This record gives sequence, structure tokens and C-alpha cells, in this order.
Amino acid sequence: MGHAQKRLALKVKNAAKVTAISTAHLPKFPPPEAIQPRKVEVPRAPFDAETWADAQPPPPSALSAFAHRIGLASVLHSSDLILQACTHSSFVSLHQLHFPDRPIPSTNAQLATLGNSLMGLFATEHINASYPYLPTRVLKAAVTAHVGPMTCASVAQEMGAAPLLRWRRTPNTLTAPALLHPDALSTIPRAITALIAQQRSLPSARQFVQTYFLSREIDLRGMIKFRDPKFALLEMVNKFNRQRPKSRLLRETGRFSNSPVFVVGIYSGEDQLGEGFGSSLKMAEYRAAEDALHRVYLTRTPSHLLQLPTSTFPSQPGAPEGRYSAPELAAAEIQYASSGKSTG
Repeated sequence: MGHAQKRLALKVKNAAKVTAISTAHLPKFPPPEAIQPRKVEVPRAPFDAETWADAQPPPPSALSAFAHRIGLASVLHSSDLILQACTHSSFVSLHQLHFPDRPIPSTNAQLATLGNSLMGLFATEHINASYPYLPTRVLKAAVTAHVGPMTCASVAQEMGAAPLLRWRRTPNTLTAPALLHPDALSTIPRAITALIAQQRSLPSARQFVQTYFLSREIDLRGMIKFRDPKFALLEMVNKFNRQRPKSRLLRETGRFSNSPVFVVGIYSGEDQLGEGFGSSLKMAEYRAAEDALHRVYLTRTPSHLLQLPTSTFPSQPGAPEGRYSAPELAAAEIQYASSGKSTG
């Protein structure tokens, strides 16, 4: 393929990436600024079709289809609410550049802030109630994995909200980082959560977060890492007033070969706390201590016994409050290797 053919193929590829927009709902098309008069004394600036397309509102049919697709047509009954939830605060400058005479559109800045707090509340109480022995640093990491910016952007992409997003890329400055597409896209689920809480109730917003975010499985085991799991296990055993842990060789094979395998169990009295294998006794003992810590930290409350504090809020104005029975308090958190300031 020659150089001319490669340039043509590149142009066609780039043109395919441009999102096509409907012009049926626009008052004027083509726009007057796109038409260059034949005789002008002062030439106009070149018309940027891609920037102009970004400044146009999505068609009302796309907004209505989005509300029905996520099952919130009865809540987001107005196209203006959906358009506000999909409008980032960075879009204001782009709107004023193309439409200086029109009023400033409503953005999702305040809604996203409120929704972010609500999502953090729902995720924190859900994880804390599900895993009562989880260390603080792992709890924070789990909350970020459930309702963090990247997760919100991914969920918004799955909802089909990317074509409805109105935003403008901003460069990196001394006071603020650069605004990228995932950052703007992540504000849509947060704004929708706030709108559900305002239009319906807090339990309805919690149900939305539970359906789209908290129902996803997160690998918490990979988040729990210890530099010295044997010492962390000793601290945990002392916290529960149990006997000092001891390692026992359970099985082995090929001790004098090139690939030996050892299976070590860690016991506190007669109770086995964990089990691990490895090519050396030290490795097997290390993994056994990790397994014992995982069995405690990842102890999960059964779903039918799970109770959340936000379940006491009424489902609608005037409805009675829900019942909530506080569970028994778990043992205090193990200080070693459990907080962000720990060296373990």
C-alpha cells in the first residue's frame, strides 16, 4: 500500500470514529456559521464541525430511550432531568462559546457531589456489614473498587450513556488535573443516584446502587497483603485470647528432589487456623499464615442475616420506618498491618 492509500485509509478510519448525531431535532441545519459567503471583507475562522457537534444537545428520543433502558422511566420522567445528569460542568464554556445569547445549561456538578456521598455511604455500610472483620485499609480499597471513578465510568459505558455525555476536555493546570473522558463519564451514575434520592427516596437510591454496583463480585483476597503474616497472625490470636499459633507439617513429597512440595498447617491449640503449601517449609508456613488471616478477615455475613442502617428510612414520604436490629460488635481491629500507616 502506497503513502497516498495509507493517508486515505487513516482519514476514513478517523471519520468512522466520529459519533454521528441526529439533526431532526435541531432548529437550523446546516448552522449559519458553517456557510462561508462568497464575498467577505474579513474572512471567518474555519468551521470546526466536530466541536459544533459536541455543543449540540442529544435528541429527546435518545434521552427517553436511556431512561427506559436503565429502568428509571418513571423516576426520570423529564428529558431536562436526564440532560442535566449527562451535562458535565466543563460543558458550560463550550456552550457559551457557540451560544453566547442562550442561558447557561444546568450541569450535574451538585448532583454528582451528592450522589458520590450517597454511593460511598451505601457501599461502606454494605461492605462493613458483609465483612465485619475486614481491615480499614482493605475496606477503603473495596469501596473504591465498588463505586470508584473507574467503576462509575465503566457502568455508565454499559448503560449506554457515553453518547449522551456533554463535556469539554480541559488541560492540566497548576490547580487542577486534566479532565479526561472517564472522569466526566463517571459523574452520570452519581448524578442519577442523587436524582433518584430527590425524586423518590433514599431506599430507592440504595436499590439502584445495589443493582448496578454492589451486586458485582470484587476479589477482596488480593487486597489483603502482609509483609509478615506470621506476626500479624500472632497479634490476631492474642486479640482473641487464643493459644499461641504453632506450625505443623501435614504432608510432604519429594523432599530430596528438584521439586519438593510441603503442606503446613497452623494450629491454635487443637483448632486448625490455616493451611498452605510451597516448595519449601518457609513458603508453606507463610501461605498457611496468610490463609488463616484470610479466613478471619473474609468472614462473610449470610445474605439473609444482612441488615443495613439505611433500611430504616421510609420508602416514600409518610410511610413507616423500617426495622433495624444492630448486630453484635466485632472484635477490635488488629492494629498490625491493617491501616495505611502500618509498615506491615
